[in-house]
Amino acid sequence: MLTLGIVNTYDKIKLHEAHYRSIARAAPVAYAFGFNLALFDYPFKMNTEELVGFVKDKTTIGSSGKYLEELFRAGRFFVFELPERGFQPQFGAPVITTSHPGKEKNISVDGLCDLINRKKSFLFLIGLGHKGLPEELFERAQYHLDITGKGVSFETCTAIGAVPAVIAGCAKEKKYIK
Repeated sequence: MLTLGIVNTYDKIKLHEAHYRSIARAAPVAYAFGFNLALFDYPFKMNTEELVGFVKDKTTIGSSGKYLEELFRAGRFFVFELPERGFQPQFGAPVITTSHPGKEKNISVDGLCDLINRKKSFLFLIGLGHKGLPEELFERAQYHLDITGKGVSFETCTAIGAVPAVIAGCAKEKKYIK
């Protein structure tokens, strides 16, 4: 199982357009490349089904929420608080997406795809907000991934598109994702 995890570092109290637009942008990408979608620390005061309806009403992105609804109906859309210790084990090993991976936790795209080919599950974490992912997540995550392999930093929405596309392309080449 491959999961795209977006961690809100933008604003944890007040709802902003960036919150629901990030969901609307991530859903078609997750759907297209066979990923689940998990949100962490978003400031919504509603259940998951209500959130799907809310996003559908607020945007035309992703065919007005069509792909978010598809993920939800298939049981592939999740909303959580940011865990204080470890992430939910059903998502597999957490992978920090970063342009500056730690040397001891750095893994290449090819290395990850080899593990995916062996049916290992991964949660690819992307930060929403100018602060990026919290430093404590870097320490907790098993792997760090620079999707470019060149230290190039991406804006959130660019990373939301690039990470699943590159991973799916590599994994498909190695015959995991069909």
